[in-house]
Amino acid sequence: MGASELISLQLRMFLIMLMGLIFRKKNIISAEGKKNLTDLVIYLILPCNIVKSFMIPFDSNTLKDFGLVLLISVLIQIFCAILANLLYKKVSDSHRPVLKYATVASNSGFLGNPVAEGVFGSMGLALASVYLIPQRIVMWSAGVSYFTKGSSRKAIFKRVITHPCIIAVFVGMLFMVTQVSLPGFLNAALKDIGNCNTAMSMMVIGTILADVKPKEMLDKSIFVFSILRLILLPLTVFIGCKLCGVEGLVMGVSVLLTAMPAASTTAILAAKYDGDAIYASKCVVLTTVLSLIATPIWSMILV
Repeated sequence: MGASELISLQLRMFLIMLMGLIFRKKNIISAEGKKNLTDLVIYLILPCNIVKSFMIPFDSNTLKDFGLVLLISVLIQIFCAILANLLYKKVSDSHRPVLKYATVASNSGFLGNPVAEGVFGSMGLALASVYLIPQRIVMWSAGVSYFTKGSSRKAIFKRVITHPCIIAVFVGMLFMVTQVSLPGFLNAALKDIGNCNTAMSMMVIGTILADVKPKEMLDKSIFVFSILRLILLPLTVFIGCKLCGVEGLVMGVSVLLTAMPAASTTAILAAKYDGDAIYASKCVVLTTVLSLIATPIWSMILV
């Protein structure tokens, strides 16, 4: 993807995000509608998009790339988990779980998948889907434990294994390995629904941005965290990949998805478990706003 195409992609995504923000401000999309849109993306559109991304020719090089991006993702999650336990010891008790969760869980699903697909194509999306497996496991297990200690291992395992995006990855990989073709009408329906992912995901991000006033985002601790989330973490991955000789799509997808803002579930979980939901919302919104600057820069560096 050339620079002009990349700029065009970012502008299109920003425009759709702005539409979501305006519709939420005007209450065309209500609070309940925002939740419904989020569920629609998580439970239908994104899984269809993931399955579609795996319907590509399969060979030993593809398997190698999948294994490599999975290994990199595991190492990133271990590194982020260590950072989360080391960096926030002096932070207030109400802010600590928010920052720890936002360190291990980025918004790679909502924002990262459409960006990876736009910048790197179908193969980029397939690699992004594999990259997200370790993060989804961590965010629904150790991540939830930052807000509550009440979940049993059985409950955690069930939560992870039944996540629609995890199921979609395994279904997609089955189609890719077997090279089975769906009937024409099913394949077309899957493609049509999956193609809504970028528009709907950006719309949801816009509704999130609409719920926080600009003045409320001016928080020094969140700004410092944003530098970690959007610059230092992806820079570490970039340097690590360069030192280890990892290039091409694998490095591009790994760095780009590491550079995503804090996961929107940060605010959702904080509210659910009586955490500091306002602080969590600020964290999600500010990192998302700043990612509008950071993501295009990283994209241009990587392509």
